[in-house]
Amino acid sequence: MELYQFEMSHYCEKVRFLLDYKGLTYKTTEVTPGIGQLDVYRLSGQRQVPVLSDGAEVIADSTAIAHYLEKTYPDRSIIPADPIQRGYCLALEAWADDSIGLNARKVMLGAFGQNPDLRAAALPSETPDFLKGLVGAVPSEALNVLGAGVGLGPDVIKQARIAIEQSLEALTLLVNSRPYLVGDQPTLADFAAAAMTMYIKFPSGTYVNIPASLQGRGVPGIADNPAYAPFFAWRDRLYDDHRVAVPSVPPSPPAGGSPTRISID
Repeated sequence: MELYQFEMSHYCEKVRFLLDYKGLTYKTTEVTPGIGQLDVYRLSGQRQVPVLSDGAEVIADSTAIAHYLEKTYPDRSIIPADPIQRGYCLALEAWADDSIGLNARKVMLGAFGQNPDLRAAALPSETPDFLKGLVGAVPSEALNVLGAGVGLGPDVIKQARIAIEQSLEALTLLVNSRPYLVGDQPTLADFAAAAMTMYIKFPSGTYVNIPASLQGRGVPGIADNPAYAPFFAWRDRLYDDHRVAVPSVPPSPPAGGSPTRISID
Protein backbone atom coordinates (compact mmCIF):
# COMPACT_ATOMS: atom_id res chain seq x y z
CA MET A 1 0.00 0.00 0.00
CA GLU A 2 1.46 3.36 -1.05
CA LEU A 3 0.33 6.89 -0.21
CA TYR A 4 1.27 9.64 -2.66
CA GLN A 5 1.35 12.79 -0.63
CA PHE A 6 2.62 16.21 0.34
CA GLU A 7 4.00 15.84 3.86
CA MET A 8 2.54 19.19 4.91
CA SER A 9 -0.93 18.62 3.48
CA HIS A 10 -3.53 18.30 6.22
CA TYR A 11 -5.67 16.15 3.91
CA CYS A 12 -2.73 13.74 3.61
CA GLU A 13 -2.38 13.86 7.39
CA LYS A 14 -6.01 12.79 7.66
CA VAL A 15 -5.29 9.70 5.56
CA ARG A 16 -2.14 8.89 7.54
CA PHE A 17 -4.24 9.06 10.71
CA LEU A 18 -6.74 6.57 9.24
CA LEU A 19 -4.05 4.16 8.05
CA ASP A 20 -2.31 4.25 11.42
CA TYR A 21 -5.56 3.77 13.34
CA LYS A 22 -6.44 0.72 11.27
CA GLY A 23 -2.95 -0.66 11.78
CA LEU A 24 -2.23 -0.89 8.07
CA THR A 25 1.28 -1.05 6.67
CA TYR A 26 2.02 1.54 4.02
CA LYS A 27 4.80 3.64 2.59
CA THR A 28 4.69 7.25 1.50
CA THR A 29 5.92 8.80 -1.72
CA GLU A 30 6.48 12.53 -1.58
CA VAL A 31 5.17 14.22 -4.72
CA THR A 32 6.97 17.31 -5.96
CA PRO A 33 4.45 20.07 -6.76
CA GLY A 34 4.30 20.77 -10.45
CA ILE A 35 6.07 18.17 -12.55
CA GLY A 36 5.63 15.44 -9.94
CA GLN A 37 1.88 15.95 -10.09
CA LEU A 38 1.90 14.91 -13.74
CA ASP A 39 2.78 11.44 -12.54
CA VAL A 40 -0.12 11.57 -10.08
CA TYR A 41 -2.34 12.43 -13.04
CA ARG A 42 -1.07 9.43 -15.00
CA LEU A 43 -1.77 7.23 -12.00
CA SER A 44 -5.14 8.57 -10.87
CA GLY A 45 -6.57 10.76 -13.63
CA GLN A 46 -6.28 13.93 -11.52
CA ARG A 47 -3.46 16.04 -10.05
CA GLN A 48 -4.34 16.32 -6.37
CA VAL A 49 -3.02 14.38 -3.38
CA PRO A 50 -3.61 12.29 -1.38
CA VAL A 51 -3.74 9.30 -3.69
CA LEU A 52 -3.68 5.77 -2.28
CA SER A 53 -2.46 2.82 -4.32
CA ASP A 54 -3.46 -0.59 -2.97
CA GLY A 55 -2.62 -3.31 -5.43
CA ALA A 56 -4.72 -2.71 -8.53
CA GLU A 57 -6.85 -0.09 -6.74
CA VAL A 58 -6.03 3.61 -7.01
CA ILE A 59 -8.12 6.01 -4.93
CA ALA A 60 -7.89 9.80 -4.93
CA ASP A 61 -9.35 12.21 -2.34
CA SER A 62 -9.15 11.76 1.42
CA THR A 63 -12.87 11.08 1.88
CA ALA A 64 -12.96 8.52 -0.93
CA ILE A 65 -9.89 6.87 0.59
CA ALA A 66 -11.64 6.75 3.98
CA HIS A 67 -14.65 4.95 2.49
CA TYR A 68 -12.40 2.56 0.58
CA LEU A 69 -10.46 1.69 3.73
CA GLU A 70 -13.66 1.15 5.69
CA LYS A 71 -15.06 -1.20 3.05
CA THR A 72 -11.83 -3.10 2.34
CA TYR A 73 -10.36 -3.19 5.85
CA PRO A 74 -13.37 -3.15 8.19
CA ASP A 75 -11.44 -3.89 11.38
CA ARG A 76 -11.33 -0.88 13.71
CA SER A 77 -14.26 0.77 12.01
CA ILE A 78 -14.11 4.53 11.36
CA ILE A 79 -17.70 5.01 10.13
CA PRO A 80 -20.48 3.95 12.54
CA ALA A 81 -23.14 1.49 11.41
CA ASP A 82 -25.87 3.18 13.44
CA PRO A 83 -27.70 5.54 11.03
CA ILE A 84 -27.82 8.53 13.39
CA GLN A 85 -24.18 8.23 14.41
CA ARG A 86 -23.19 7.63 10.79
CA GLY A 87 -24.97 10.80 9.75
CA TYR A 88 -23.24 12.85 12.47
CA CYS A 89 -19.89 11.34 11.55
CA LEU A 90 -20.18 12.15 7.84
CA ALA A 91 -21.53 15.64 8.51
CA LEU A 92 -18.72 16.48 10.92
CA GLU A 93 -16.12 15.16 8.51
CA ALA A 94 -17.52 17.29 5.68
CA TRP A 95 -17.55 20.35 7.96
CA ALA A 96 -13.94 19.71 8.99
CA ASP A 97 -12.77 19.28 5.39
CA ASP A 98 -14.74 22.10 3.79
CA SER A 99 -14.69 24.76 6.50
CA ILE A 100 -11.92 24.08 9.01
CA GLY A 101 -9.45 22.79 6.43
CA LEU A 102 -9.78 25.69 4.01
CA ASN A 103 -9.93 28.42 6.65
CA ALA A 104 -7.08 26.97 8.70
CA ARG A 105 -4.86 27.10 5.63
CA LYS A 106 -5.63 30.79 5.10
CA VAL A 107 -5.08 31.67 8.76
CA MET A 108 -1.80 29.77 8.93
CA LEU A 109 -0.42 31.37 5.79
CA GLY A 110 -1.48 34.78 7.08
CA ALA A 111 0.34 34.11 10.35
CA PHE A 112 3.53 33.03 8.58
CA GLY A 113 3.35 36.06 6.33
CA GLN A 114 2.98 38.46 9.25
CA ASN A 115 5.08 36.84 12.01
CA PRO A 116 8.88 36.91 11.63
CA ASP A 117 9.33 34.62 14.65
CA LEU A 118 7.26 31.87 13.05
CA ARG A 119 9.14 32.26 9.79
CA ALA A 120 12.45 32.01 11.63
CA ALA A 121 11.26 28.88 13.46
CA ALA A 122 10.10 27.35 10.20
CA LEU A 123 13.33 28.09 8.39
CA PRO A 124 16.23 27.13 10.67
CA SER A 125 19.51 26.74 8.83
CA GLU A 126 19.38 22.94 8.92
CA THR A 127 15.97 22.75 7.23
CA PRO A 128 15.95 25.38 4.48
CA ASP A 129 13.31 23.56 2.42
CA PHE A 130 10.57 23.54 5.06
CA LEU A 131 8.75 26.60 3.78
CA LYS A 132 9.00 25.17 0.27
CA GLY A 133 7.05 22.23 1.66
CA LEU A 134 4.32 24.59 2.80
CA VAL A 135 4.27 26.26 -0.58
CA GLY A 136 4.13 22.85 -2.18
CA ALA A 137 1.10 21.84 -0.15
CA VAL A 138 -0.80 25.00 -1.01
CA PRO A 139 1.08 26.61 -3.88
CA SER A 140 -1.18 29.42 -5.09
CA GLU A 141 -2.24 30.70 -1.68
CA ALA A 142 1.24 30.44 -0.22
CA LEU A 143 2.64 32.44 -3.09
CA ASN A 144 -0.11 35.02 -2.69
CA VAL A 145 0.62 35.61 0.98
CA LEU A 146 4.36 35.15 1.09
CA GLY A 147 5.07 36.35 -2.42
CA ALA A 148 3.04 38.79 -4.46
CA GLY A 149 0.44 39.35 -1.75
CA VAL A 150 -2.53 38.96 -4.09
CA GLY A 151 -5.63 36.94 -3.24
CA LEU A 152 -5.40 36.61 0.54
CA GLY A 153 -5.86 40.14 1.75
CA PRO A 154 -6.47 41.19 5.36
CA ASP A 155 -10.25 40.90 5.04
CA VAL A 156 -10.06 37.32 3.77
CA ILE A 157 -7.69 36.32 6.56
CA LYS A 158 -9.86 38.10 9.16
CA GLN A 159 -12.99 36.23 8.05
CA ALA A 160 -11.10 32.93 8.00
CA ARG A 161 -9.86 33.59 11.54
CA ILE A 162 -13.40 34.30 12.76
CA ALA A 163 -14.59 31.04 11.18
CA ILE A 164 -11.74 29.07 12.77
CA GLU A 165 -12.41 30.52 16.21
CA GLN A 166 -16.09 29.58 15.92
CA SER A 167 -15.15 26.06 14.83
CA LEU A 168 -12.68 25.63 17.69
CA GLU A 169 -15.29 26.85 20.17
CA ALA A 170 -17.72 24.22 18.87
CA LEU A 171 -15.11 21.46 18.94
CA THR A 172 -14.06 22.40 22.47
CA LEU A 173 -17.66 22.20 23.68
CA LEU A 174 -18.09 18.79 22.05
CA VAL A 175 -14.94 17.19 23.45
CA ASN A 176 -15.64 18.62 26.91
CA SER A 177 -18.80 16.51 27.13
CA ARG A 178 -17.76 13.22 25.48
CA PRO A 179 -14.62 11.18 24.77
CA TYR A 180 -15.01 11.44 21.00
CA LEU A 181 -17.06 13.53 18.60
CA VAL A 182 -19.41 10.64 17.78
CA GLY A 183 -19.98 7.76 20.20
CA ASP A 184 -17.47 6.03 22.46
CA GLN A 185 -14.87 5.16 19.82
CA PRO A 186 -12.87 7.35 17.45
CA THR A 187 -14.36 7.80 14.02
CA LEU A 188 -13.57 9.50 10.74
CA ALA A 189 -14.96 12.72 12.25
CA ASP A 190 -12.30 12.74 14.97
CA PHE A 191 -9.41 12.12 12.60
CA ALA A 192 -10.68 14.77 10.18
CA ALA A 193 -10.98 17.37 12.95
CA ALA A 194 -7.51 16.53 14.27
CA ALA A 195 -5.85 16.70 10.85
CA MET A 196 -7.64 19.82 9.64
CA THR A 197 -6.50 21.79 12.69
CA MET A 198 -2.85 20.89 12.08
CA TYR A 199 -2.17 24.29 10.48
CA ILE A 200 -3.64 26.12 13.47
CA LYS A 201 -1.39 24.28 15.91
CA PHE A 202 1.17 21.73 14.79
CA PRO A 203 1.13 18.51 16.80
CA SER A 204 3.71 18.03 19.51
CA GLY A 205 6.04 15.13 18.92
CA THR A 206 7.42 13.62 15.74
CA TYR A 207 4.21 12.79 13.92
CA VAL A 208 4.83 15.11 10.97
CA ASN A 209 8.22 15.95 9.49
CA ILE A 210 8.58 19.52 10.72
CA PRO A 211 11.43 21.24 12.56
CA ALA A 212 11.40 20.62 16.31
CA SER A 213 11.12 24.39 16.76
CA LEU A 214 7.60 24.26 15.30
CA GLN A 215 6.26 21.24 17.16
CA GLY A 216 3.39 22.29 19.38
CA ARG A 217 3.43 25.84 17.97
CA GLY A 218 0.84 27.52 15.83
CA VAL A 219 -1.08 30.67 15.02
CA PRO A 220 -0.56 33.24 17.79
CA GLY A 221 -3.73 34.17 19.62
CA ILE A 222 -5.47 30.93 18.64
CA ALA A 223 -3.07 28.06 19.30
CA ASP A 224 -2.22 29.55 22.70
CA ASN A 225 -5.76 30.67 23.60
CA PRO A 226 -6.77 28.99 26.91
CA ALA A 227 -10.37 28.72 25.68
CA TYR A 228 -9.30 26.12 23.10
CA ALA A 229 -6.81 24.28 25.32
CA PRO A 230 -9.26 21.41 26.06
CA PHE A 231 -9.62 20.70 22.35
CA PHE A 232 -5.88 20.68 21.68
CA ALA A 233 -5.32 18.49 24.75
CA TRP A 234 -7.93 16.09 23.37
CA ARG A 235 -6.22 16.18 19.99
CA ASP A 236 -2.83 15.47 21.59
CA ARG A 237 -4.29 12.35 23.21
CA LEU A 238 -5.70 11.26 19.86
CA TYR A 239 -2.22 11.61 18.35
CA ASP A 240 -0.57 9.76 21.22
CA ASP A 241 -3.08 6.92 21.11
CA HIS A 242 -3.56 6.40 17.38
CA ARG A 243 -0.87 8.08 15.27
CA VAL A 244 2.51 6.47 14.61
CA ALA A 245 5.49 8.74 15.22
CA VAL A 246 8.01 9.26 12.43
CA PRO A 247 11.73 10.10 12.57
CA SER A 248 12.26 13.75 13.48
CA VAL A 249 14.22 14.50 10.31
CA PRO A 250 12.58 16.44 7.47
CA PRO A 251 12.40 14.45 4.22
CA SER A 252 15.37 14.94 1.93
CA PRO A 253 14.73 16.69 -1.36
CA PRO A 254 14.96 14.52 -4.46
CA ALA A 255 18.50 13.99 -5.67
CA GLY A 256 19.66 16.59 -8.15
CA GLY A 257 16.62 18.74 -7.47
CA SER A 258 14.43 16.69 -9.78
CA PRO A 259 10.94 15.61 -8.76
CA THR A 260 10.19 12.36 -7.03
CA ARG A 261 9.09 9.96 -9.74
CA ILE A 262 6.11 7.63 -9.38
CA SER A 263 6.61 4.28 -11.06
CA ILE A 264 3.63 3.24 -13.16
CA ASP A 265 3.37 -0.21 -14.67
